[in-house]
Amino acid sequence: MILNNKFRSLDRRTFFQSAGISALASLAVGPSSVQAEDASKPAHSLQYRTGNGEWTYEVIPQWGSLPGGTQFGGTHGAITSDRAGNLYVSTQSHTGVLVYDANGKLLRTIATEYPEVHSFHHAEESGTEYLYATVQKGTPEENWLFVKMKTDGTVVQKIKAPAEAGFHTPNEWRITAAVPGPDGSIFIANGYGDSRIFRFDKAGNYKSTFSGKGSEDGKCDCSHGLAVDTRYDQPLLLVCDRENMRLSHYDFDGKFVRHITQHLRRPCQVSFHGEHAIVSELQGRVTILDKDNVPVAFLGDNPDRKQWANYTLTPGEIAPAYFSAAHGCYIDSSANIYVSDWNQSGRVTKLARITT
Repeated sequence: MILNNKFRSLDRRTFFQSAGISALASLAVGPSSVQAEDASKPAHSLQYRTGNGEWTYEVIPQWGSLPGGTQFGGTHGAITSDRAGNLYVSTQSHTGVLVYDANGKLLRTIATEYPEVHSFHHAEESGTEYLYATVQKGTPEENWLFVKMKTDGTVVQKIKAPAEAGFHTPNEWRITAAVPGPDGSIFIANGYGDSRIFRFDKAGNYKSTFSGKGSEDGKCDCSHGLAVDTRYDQPLLLVCDRENMRLSHYDFDGKFVRHITQHLRRPCQVSFHGEHAIVSELQGRVTILDKDNVPVAFLGDNPDRKQWANYTLTPGEIAPAYFSAAHGCYIDSSANIYVSDWNQSGRVTKLARITT
């Protein structure tokens, strides 16, 4: 395919110059990522701020709290919203998928038979809302499967490991993400397996596979997250190539296009807001990229490397304006950002965009 897109990948020098600026800014204000914009403001309010410029955010304490005695059980998952603006947060426990309003009030739980949903994608098809999800742990008979469900949790489609793709044992199929393509095809990433990406037709019939384990162009080392990138003239499949520390574009025939951003900190998932991409990184940060895929802001940039991707932490050990292992991310229509941290008891953070 011929591309007419106008974008540039981020070279190593440019990225580290940007990262260095962020790190210096953090050091200048001490142990918090807060920017001291107004010394007259109470110290506690500054401790709950992160970001810079138009991408400055305030942490909303206790957003999404559960009833007393209940824990998330780990938030190794994702966040999305429906047409009404309700938020869907997946957990690693009997709580299944939690549904909140924008203020963090728990409305209901769905899909409790699937206690470990790893990824979400919201889609509207013929006026009906659906969630495309990958499941790590489900019923004793059904683990590691793709599930398409309505927003009330009603399952309408399942896809398991396709025999035509050469799988021999159940442990080879360990999927991490799924999205629908422009023509209704379903793309599923085997990120925790062999890093191949699979294409199925709308009915769930296996069609083809591409990519696979490696570091060269067109390969991935943990194809962890998938998204449909519509920021350019031609929609493209965006892949979070986590252990190669990069984001890559493919066309919907599976042809590698290019790496658009490199030297990230283990990117997990991507959410879009206009021409900007919000990237959750397992090594303690969320990065916002512009249309040229150059970072314009770092959120929750944790200076303590011992906390990066550290599952043993509890939320109380992590400063409110920092992330330890940003896994799921979602940006809403008002540019508020929701992030789930990967740790043993779970943590969900709402960042409210500060407008002037």
